[in-house]
Amino acid sequence: MNHPEAAASSSGPSYGFGAAAAPYGAEEAVRLWRRGADGAVLLDGFHALKHALRFGARVPVAVAVDRAAALALADELAPDVRETLAALLTEVPEPAYRALVARPHPTGVAALADRPAREANLRALAHAPRRAPVVVLDDPRNLGNAGAVIRLAAGFGATGVVTTGTLDPWHPAVVRGGAGLHFATAVERMDVAELPAGPVYALDPEGEDIRRVTLPDDALLAFGSERSGLSEVLRARADRLVALPMRAQVSSYNLATSVGMALFHWSAGGEGGE
Repeated sequence: MNHPEAAASSSGPSYGFGAAAAPYGAEEAVRLWRRGADGAVLLDGFHALKHALRFGARVPVAVAVDRAAALALADELAPDVRETLAALLTEVPEPAYRALVARPHPTGVAALADRPAREANLRALAHAPRRAPVVVLDDPRNLGNAGAVIRLAAGFGATGVVTTGTLDPWHPAVVRGGAGLHFATAVERMDVAELPAGPVYALDPEGEDIRRVTLPDDALLAFGSERSGLSEVLRARADRLVALPMRAQVSSYNLATSVGMALFHWSAGGEGGE
């Protein structure tokens, strides 16, 4: 389930320019970037910007090393946002672009977006009845894995992704791994005690084979950290432990792979016998 109303509301900086504003000069774009970078969401690359715009992100400033090449890419891969990109992108010299981003993207495109308001995301996560699960990552450690999970959740139409622990799910490396699809679902960090209501189905090797379980639409699907699995507090909150099928002597799956398998099982209706 997508929540464009959450994406459109923001708590980050606003400069009075919408996505349809005319491009600035290069110097003005760089000045606006530097003024607004703190607290903004870095959209690193063409695809992150494309996805963010599709799902209602507010983008005060966007730059490209080669504006014509970026628009040609839009013609090929994203004609639905081509007009918006044409109105938004400002061409800047490559040295200026490299000074703005820590890891230059091969497409030479970057933008800043306002982060969705936490209050709006919490409303989306708590809305009942839910028509799709919430994915809970219990104390994840790998930024790229977290981004890949958010991309999966957006693709399956999950209600949202919640992380516990210290990892910031809006860290630039997570947003990069999620290809800008944070704006297609509700993404927040919460304590276990703050998780939205709903039955918690926690993935654990000791659980019941997931193939015999029907995952309800309002489930919270909880996944332990890549290193240590489920925390005791999350395990205590779980209503049911379920396990993914796995060949003997294989220790684990990648976190994003596990989430993808569980979401596919849910989306297929879960051929459980209940």
